[in-house]
Amino acid sequence: MSIVAHVTHEAIQKMGGIGAVLEGLLTTHTYQQAIERTFLIGPLFPGAELSGLETVFYHAAEGITETPHADALSGIEQTYGVAILYGQRRFVNENQNITLLTDVILVDVSNSNEQPTAHFKWELYEHFHIESSRYESDWEFEEYVRLAEPAYDALRVLLTQEPQRPVGRGPVPREPQHLPNVFIISHEFMGMPFALKTLIERRKGDEGAARMRTIFYAHEVATIRPIVEGHPGHDVRFYNVMKHAMSQGKSVRDVFDDAFWYFKHALIDKAHLCDAIFAVGDLVVDELRFLAKPFEDYPINLVYNGIPAFEVNLTEKLASKARLQTYAETLLDYRPDYVFTHVTRLVKSKGLWRDLQVLTHLDSLLASNDKTAVLFILSTEIATGRPDEAIHQIEKEYGWPVHHKIGYPDLVGAEIELNNGVSAFNLHSQAIKVVFVNQFGWSQSTCGNRMPAEMEFMDIRKGSDAEFGQSIYEPFGIAQVEPLSFGAICVVSNVCGCCGFIRRATGERDVPNIVIADYTHLGIPPDSIETILQFGLSERNEIEAENSRDIAAKLLGRLPRKPRDVEDMIQEGYEIASRMSWEVVVKDYFLPGLQRALSTAHVL
Repeated sequence: MSIVAHVTHEAIQKMGGIGAVLEGLLTTHTYQQAIERTFLIGPLFPGAELSGLETVFYHAAEGITETPHADALSGIEQTYGVAILYGQRRFVNENQNITLLTDVILVDVSNSNEQPTAHFKWELYEHFHIESSRYESDWEFEEYVRLAEPAYDALRVLLTQEPQRPVGRGPVPREPQHLPNVFIISHEFMGMPFALKTLIERRKGDEGAARMRTIFYAHEVATIRPIVEGHPGHDVRFYNVMKHAMSQGKSVRDVFDDAFWYFKHALIDKAHLCDAIFAVGDLVVDELRFLAKPFEDYPINLVYNGIPAFEVNLTEKLASKARLQTYAETLLDYRPDYVFTHVTRLVKSKGLWRDLQVLTHLDSLLASNDKTAVLFILSTEIATGRPDEAIHQIEKEYGWPVHHKIGYPDLVGAEIELNNGVSAFNLHSQAIKVVFVNQFGWSQSTCGNRMPAEMEFMDIRKGSDAEFGQSIYEPFGIAQVEPLSFGAICVVSNVCGCCGFIRRATGERDVPNIVIADYTHLGIPPDSIETILQFGLSERNEIEAENSRDIAAKLLGRLPRKPRDVEDMIQEGYEIASRMSWEVVVKDYFLPGLQRALSTAHVL
């Protein structure tokens, strides 16, 4: 049995990808059987919503000291000038009837003492040559550096407490000499100062630190994302540059500008000092190896993300699709034969313009076959959602979401550019129209009275014929393949990390449920890295125009023509999704990675 401490900004609520990963890992039978106790460690953000906590045992600022370790925690607070919250959070997987209570340590470092912080920064320089003074103006860097020492001390204190078994069981009796292994998992850069603190204590000969193993969990490579997103050549340019550079033994610093201006790079550059590295996709492994020389031969563990595997029958599938078709008919005055969807965050990496490129080619193909379709894009810059009453008002005033106006409560930020593309497409298309729903949620209350009253979010997953997700940078891409078990065709780009997991789950077979768009393939091999570095908007446009035509033809050939085709897609999709489940991830990837961390622990 083992203890795992996850260091992340999503310790008390799911806000993004890391939260989804935690939820997936922790709510599996395999994780519960292997991990005795779980800690979630992160910052206590000012004004944080604490309703997600099951219980609070210690929060001196609120007069709560219901733990035998109250005095020790209070001493830590005084030493570092921080406020600590210690409690428990409940995770529930209703489909699998799983409930798990995790320990939570939150630290408010907004008023921390400068002296211990300055000393820790000196140790980071002394041991790892991290120049904290370069990054002190960035609060994200400062926050996680200040978090490391008090959070580490609080964890050490609480590890002396008798652990609690899963809900409904009593404490586990244990002799001191039979203490379990403790794994410190740094989710992205956030936990690296904590991991480095652990390594510093190990170097000093601390016995507690000696039985801790540090793991860097790469949900992306923070150095690489801005390089891909920040240049108009995007993935076409970067991945071809990386391939050629690595074949010549070059690293990112040899080809691109020095990345040490970026505090995230400064931290993840030291990840090779950890006892193990987990990477969520095959290209993430390559990107890490491209990061710096010490990563080239490092035994990086692939730990894919899992995806849901729901069982659904043909009747349920068609009922959800019918609700989507009815909504489309109400909005557009025609009932589409096919329903396409794209549920995503509204960020550049998602490559939403590629949806429109594929649909431009598909439009004429469907028209010649006397078929119609609709694409619902569900994405917004306002993640918390617009007020329901505002949506109902603009629906009534000017026909949202078919028609939009610039300015809140409608289009803001990147929504404006996307809507411009959608409007241009709709102006000329014959068989396909795109509806851009820039609202969080998928129900009549959140999206207006024209949506069927019985509509719910799962309908956009169950009822979809094809889900788009042709990202330019996507370490894994859970959302792209979430509709897989519902019989949808998942259209993903080859840079999505889920492609590697799909290949393993399908035994490298070409299955009708998956269409992989390769926008990084160059017809004529370039003669040098310098040539590829010059790739820009025109070169990418040319490649995307050609490849999107192929994707449209492939998608048309795989769209179901009759109910039996849909049934076959549901069965095949469920079987693939089952081989990509979180249970599979924990059993075949996560736990073996922990075991390897024990056997390959660095001697510092």
